[in-house]
Amino acid sequence: MEKIFEQALLYDFYGELLTEHQRSIYEDAVYNDMSLGEIAEERGISRQGVHDLLRRCDRILQDYEAKLHLVKRFAEAKGRIREIERLTEAHEGGPAESEERMRRIRMLAEQLLREL
Repeated sequence: MEKIFEQALLYDFYGELLTEHQRSIYEDAVYNDMSLGEIAEERGISRQGVHDLLRRCDRILQDYEAKLHLVKRFAEAKGRIREIERLTEAHEGGPAESEERMRRIRMLAEQLLREL
């Protein structure tokens, strides 16, 4: 399941960089959960051809991530936003704790803005 999630996330970020043919087959396999045989029969190509194309697409998408790090940066930003949400929901503690929470929120916000 985690591999499918990773494939979908990489495709969301970099899928437009694949050819139309690659995108179509990749979507059938990952999003439409079609088997290699189903895709091969529908496209009039061999199962091995579908398998090879999917592996090539995976490699292409992973290469883009290795160079651009968009998925990694997205995940880090999402983590910072969750931390900000958690800090804004905290109501316990006195003025010192509130000031520390605000300092942490400002720091996280600055990190997010720097990455844009």
